[in-house]
Amino acid sequence: MTVDDLPLVALLGRPNVGKSSLFNRLVGGQPALVEDAPGVTRDRRYGVVDWGPARFRVVDTGGLDPLATGILAAMRQQTLRALDEADVVVFVLDAREGVTAVDGEVAKLLHKSGKTVLIAANKVDRDGAGAASEAYALGFPDVFPVSASHGRGVSDLLDALVARLPEHAASAATNASPPPRRDDDTRPIRIAFVGKPNVGKSSLVNCLLGEERVLVHDQPGTTRDPIDTAFSFGGREYVLVDTAGMRRRRSIDTRAEHVSAAMARDQIDRCDVAVLVVDARDAATAEDARLAGEIEASGRGALVVLNKKDLVGRRDMDAKIQTTREALAFLAYAPVIVTSAVTRAGVTGIVTEATRIFGEASKRVPTGALNKLLAELVARQPPPSGPGGRHVRLYYATQASVRPPTVFISTNHAADIGHAYRRFLVNQLRKTYGFDGTPVRLVFRAHAQKRRGGSAAAVAFKKSKKRARSR
Repeated sequence: MTVDDLPLVALLGRPNVGKSSLFNRLVGGQPALVEDAPGVTRDRRYGVVDWGPARFRVVDTGGLDPLATGILAAMRQQTLRALDEADVVVFVLDAREGVTAVDGEVAKLLHKSGKTVLIAANKVDRDGAGAASEAYALGFPDVFPVSASHGRGVSDLLDALVARLPEHAASAATNASPPPRRDDDTRPIRIAFVGKPNVGKSSLVNCLLGEERVLVHDQPGTTRDPIDTAFSFGGREYVLVDTAGMRRRRSIDTRAEHVSAAMARDQIDRCDVAVLVVDARDAATAEDARLAGEIEASGRGALVVLNKKDLVGRRDMDAKIQTTREALAFLAYAPVIVTSAVTRAGVTGIVTEATRIFGEASKRVPTGALNKLLAELVARQPPPSGPGGRHVRLYYATQASVRPPTVFISTNHAADIGHAYRRFLVNQLRKTYGFDGTPVRLVFRAHAQKRRGGSAAAVAFKKSKKRARSR
């Protein structure tokens, strides 16, 4: 049984009743952003719960307000999709506030759905029987006082959930075989979509998935949590990660945005390929260049996507591409492609290019071939002398790791290798072996004899003097 075959429990309720806190409590850790403000969660987020012999999936949803408009209405569509998928629903209430008019509207919707519904009266800190009793008026017989933040009552809720899940859930954990171990070259490729707010990251992800899995709205900052979604394309497995739009830290004025931006930056370090999405109408700006710098520093593969090509004329597009390349000059190794999530033009090219970049970043050059190239380069253009005319030698090279490709080069004076010569070596490595879309790291280390205190000739001279004294 795969994870997708497990029964699904949906956490539903109006905004700011603690659904994300309960989700975190059920799946363990803190994978969902929690903030004491309505509307923080805006997409569907899935996790797996193991409780005794049972195993099931749980989905966290945005606040459900049947009468809402604007972005809350868009959130409602995401929540209704989760309701359609669910086997059992946990209707989360705020026991401290009591039952509100919005809770009543949500209850009507749930009664019409015909789903099995359990009520979790959340935010009960002590004896919750009295605080949760009002929830029975909503017409559901199963009410459980809980405190998601402290864990009180959650075990009783889980016991009741497992009893109401389809029968195969009870044995899923014991019968499921462990996931196959994959070599790095065949494991799912993790692709993170990053960029400023409102450049179309969520639209591109939805376009690839073929459904509106993540919320899209013209209000900047719609996405808060990073959303991981498994995806298959061309016989290969991927994980697409939609992240929150990132602005300069000094422009962030809320804790929720600060946390969501930090989570987005964490996804850059965790991904295999970072897709920097840029609004084609603006081309790359100084803010995009700053984000590109974070991608380069992370060592991840990089792809630049100019989105919204449908809003830019053909004659202007070449100029936009050129402006973007100039603004992101230090990310010159990253391919630039043009897309439109509206017309779907070029969208599948994102996955194709990301796969190629992952392959380039995973490339390993044999030591013999690497040293042959190094000898040719040094013969053609030796490294400049160090201070005082000190002669710099490069002895040996070996590729130490991949993703990013990292080459160790032994030398007698590592500190004297200047930036220009490092760039020359990297450019020649790219010219010979490709490495398109990935940074290449050079690490210069003192030669073994240098670390022991001198050259081979100096060591031999010291040994001869020692032998002479012994006579």
